[in-house]
Amino acid sequence: MLADTPPPPGYGFPPSAGRPSSPWPVVAAALAGGWTVVLAVLLQAVGWSVEQLQVAAGWDRQAWLWPALSLATAVAVGLPALLLTLLPRSPRVRATGRGWLGAALALIALGSLRALPQVHHELYLAVLAGTATLLALLATRLSGPPATTPPPPTTTTPPATATATATPPAVADGAGRPRAVTLLAIAAGLALLLPWVRFGALGGLLETVLAALAATAVGLLAGVLLGDRFWSPFVGDGPPRAARTVLVGGLVAGVVLLLVVAGVGHSGAQLPALLFVPPVGVVLGACQVAARRAGAPAGSAPVRWLVGLAVFGPLALTDPEEVSILLATTRDVPYWVAVASGVGLAVAVVLAIGYGVLLGRPRGRTPSRLVAASSAAVLLLTVGVVDVAAGQPGLYGERLLVVLREQADLSGIPAGTPGRAGRDARTAEVYRRLVATAERTQGTLRRDLTRLRLDPTPYYLVNAIETDGGPAVRAWLSARPEVARVLVSQRLRPLPAPAPVSGGDRPAPTGPEWNIRMLGADRVWSELNVTGSGVVIGSSDSGVDGTHPTLAAGFRGGDDSWYDPWDHTRSPTDSGGHGTHTTASAVGRDGIGVAPGAQWVGCVNLDRNLGSPAHYLDCLQFMLAPFPVGGDPFTDGRPERAPDVLTNSWGCPPVEGCDPGALRPATAALTAAGILVVAAAGNTGPDCGSIVDPPAPYPDVLTVGAVGRDRRVTEFSSRGPAAGGAAKPDLVAPGAEILSAMPGGGYAVLDGTSMATPQVAGVVALMWSANPALVGDLDRTRSILRDTAQPAGPADLNCGPVTASTGAGLVDAYAAVRAARR
Repeated sequence: MLADTPPPPGYGFPPSAGRPSSPWPVVAAALAGGWTVVLAVLLQAVGWSVEQLQVAAGWDRQAWLWPALSLATAVAVGLPALLLTLLPRSPRVRATGRGWLGAALALIALGSLRALPQVHHELYLAVLAGTATLLALLATRLSGPPATTPPPPTTTTPPATATATATPPAVADGAGRPRAVTLLAIAAGLALLLPWVRFGALGGLLETVLAALAATAVGLLAGVLLGDRFWSPFVGDGPPRAARTVLVGGLVAGVVLLLVVAGVGHSGAQLPALLFVPPVGVVLGACQVAARRAGAPAGSAPVRWLVGLAVFGPLALTDPEEVSILLATTRDVPYWVAVASGVGLAVAVVLAIGYGVLLGRPRGRTPSRLVAASSAAVLLLTVGVVDVAAGQPGLYGERLLVVLREQADLSGIPAGTPGRAGRDARTAEVYRRLVATAERTQGTLRRDLTRLRLDPTPYYLVNAIETDGGPAVRAWLSARPEVARVLVSQRLRPLPAPAPVSGGDRPAPTGPEWNIRMLGADRVWSELNVTGSGVVIGSSDSGVDGTHPTLAAGFRGGDDSWYDPWDHTRSPTDSGGHGTHTTASAVGRDGIGVAPGAQWVGCVNLDRNLGSPAHYLDCLQFMLAPFPVGGDPFTDGRPERAPDVLTNSWGCPPVEGCDPGALRPATAALTAAGILVVAAAGNTGPDCGSIVDPPAPYPDVLTVGAVGRDRRVTEFSSRGPAAGGAAKPDLVAPGAEILSAMPGGGYAVLDGTSMATPQVAGVVALMWSANPALVGDLDRTRSILRDTAQPAGPADLNCGPVTASTGAGLVDAYAAVRAARR
């Protein structure tokens, strides 16, 4: 055959076969494909939204949700696919039905794995890898032998020319070397990985390895579903129909991929894959055309590589727990996942068009193996450069909090003299016993963890150790006799750019705010001449803007009044704004805070609105015995410098790694030391029994709910009773439309029990300032607060009025201070 002679019809393709005599099967397939896409995307979005609603509302996670949704999706899309498989006579339509039916059945198994809690992400990835591999093996067994492609028709071309044309070097197999189309698929997969390397971050080493194994297994499964048997009917029209082969076959393959990735990744991680993976079906179609143009099917290698690399991005470089509405208020992980998804979609579309035009044309030319290999190598190098130069290189895995069985015995601690001297003596004794117990019981375990290079961090407030480790280490630790239980201690992955600082847009107040007047705190200042002087309030939150005009003068100062276990800042700072707002509600000046004469110390236990058991413990431990910057909590703690009252506008839910008893020894120790712990009830109302996240349910914690201007419990305020029937919250305070400080010198109005809690801490500061003998006398302080509280409006729920299961009443600062003086 001469070089300028066009290839004969059917060159490299099986003969055209089985065109439908009626257009209706094709129409039915198109309708079924549209139905599948809409339903799968909709149900995945609904499932994620329901889970986020459960997180926001504080409801128990429903493990049956994802198995039920996966089964519903498979049934709804599998029935039309089954009909397409059985009824039409067209091989293409039947291949379409088989592909969609197989992917729908795979979705049942893959999607059901989300019943595993997100906090056990490494275990999920391991199970995903195993399940996808088993599904691939099962699909291979059921599909039978691979389809064969008839050889090209015989021609009168001279032997040398015919040989060169039948197996062009561009796609010829070498000895164990990848073919050009496989290398081009690898290049496309690396291009899809680029946005995730730029905007995401890896987890721990084991998590990353498991994500790679899971992505490989998913690619293997996709390779079976979209192997040569699937593509054979679509490439049966020969070169004159190649463009339609790429488009139609690619669209059908895209729906298969949509169903597969709908089941890949914990809730949240699958959503971006739904956006950018399906378009690569066209890329796969183009690779098939290019391969068969040379007379040999492409096989499953291009599918395995392309799909595996594509799903590795969201699986490895995104923590599904952080794809959450809890972080959706700023440019945090949800924002950057959306950016990576959008860029990924654009890359996928460009790849589909480029590969379709370059490879899928009837007379298209496939680049040589050298060019294809060079393209893949350049993209691999680009991925590495982007990761190091513009991404977030490194490993950022979760840690484990190992809680030991033996906790310190704090019974029999003498009350000592009334007031601060007695409180300081109790605090010192509690600190001594806690440290002694931890040192005596942790030694062997700490040595073992150090020998394994698991970087242990000891704690004493709860006798516990935080350490690196995955499921295997967790199982080993759980089996040790000195260990009570092992919790997952979350770590946030870094962002490609700092989240913007939350500021305020309200003007400074001109006098006492409405909530201050409702509590009667302004009358305490003016009539009783008490402002909280001599009392120190400790704030554990997102941080504090120590330069804010309303807060700067109240900072206690010294080298032991600020601790940031997240970013290790050396002076009070806050980017989230929540901590600045709450601290100012307690001690802010100019009509903002309840106790403007009190001092404050601060600690950062929330980073971007998420915490972990260990970091909550970091701050509570710092409050018991503050230590200088860079100091050792075990040896450098200063219990005599402990604040008097702690305000805690946070809770530790299961998604952060806490169980109901995680922080119980910590609040018990603080109470034994004479330090009053005030905590927010939570914003998961109006359901009864919705005070569940530590430390709010604990009996030794003063738990605070919220009321509005009308003195009625707000809808969002969590209700009691707590576990065991305990009446919670203990008190309510104004928590709706509260004006307070924000970073940068501004002010803003926020709602929540978070806003109510520091006001109660401020009232306690006023009481103890008015009568220093009350300092550390927690029982009498609680009694006065309850006895002087005013009735608040009923919650209009079956929890009953505020004085029953929802709390004791609305705190009255004026009456409480007067009673404290008696």
